[in-house]
Amino acid sequence: MTSSAKIGFITCVQLGLSCLEAIYRAGGSISVCVCLEDDLATQKSGRVFLDEFCGKHNIVLLKCRHINDHELYSSLDFFGLDWLFIIGWSQIAGSQILALPKNGVIGAHPTLLPIGRGRASIPWAIIKGLRETGVTLFKMDEGVDTGPIISQSKVPIDAGETAATLYRKIALMHASLVAETFFKLSDETLQILPQDESVATVWPGRKPEDGVIDLDGSVYEAEALVRALTHPYPGAFFYEDHRKCIVWESRLVEEKFEGKKIIFKDGILGLIDFEHI
Repeated sequence: MTSSAKIGFITCVQLGLSCLEAIYRAGGSISVCVCLEDDLATQKSGRVFLDEFCGKHNIVLLKCRHINDHELYSSLDFFGLDWLFIIGWSQIAGSQILALPKNGVIGAHPTLLPIGRGRASIPWAIIKGLRETGVTLFKMDEGVDTGPIISQSKVPIDAGETAATLYRKIALMHASLVAETFFKLSDETLQILPQDESVATVWPGRKPEDGVIDLDGSVYEAEALVRALTHPYPGAFFYEDHRKCIVWESRLVEEKFEGKKIIFKDGILGLIDFEHI
């Protein structure tokens, strides 16, 4: 199974590498990969290096300091790409890069666009109590998650879902959807549909301080906040005797619960895993 399209791939995180591995497991191939220079983003969560993967599969590997560097544009232009994936890349691609491939640049977003454009998609899905979310592949434009949809797949959100478990589901769906879509990119019947602006929503970014637990609020909202902000996120927290207490795991408990707990107006939250800093 092959794709006749010339396709490039830009990533510097494990999520993107997992997508590349899925493409090759399915029998696909990439013309060129791009990652950050080795000295950049070394502390970034999930940061990976593509040298070994590209060497194993004889893929040309380019490295850059910024996605909009003219040198990178010139090097990519040489390949005459039909499509270019950008997955897990924090720098914003400018108009020159977006216009470089013949058919466009493909981005991924961990919601069912046009719902949930913006940031912090995994925490928000849990905080909002959604029953499902998903992954959307879309043709990137100069807006924020606004481009037309290429492919989309749903991910169920189970009761008790945490940021960690939902992240794993989302990561697996990224790899599956990218590999599945990869082989459709040479198909002239590929349907690319505009997003329905009438139902679009934007979820704002979240800062660590947004994780404060409202002790005068609902126990159910507090329990959801803990699940939404546990690892790999900074954690939900409250202050006790002028010390910050980060709660990594909690559950709704009865009054007889003997561990540490917070009593709310509508229930009791037992703290299973927490730390004072």
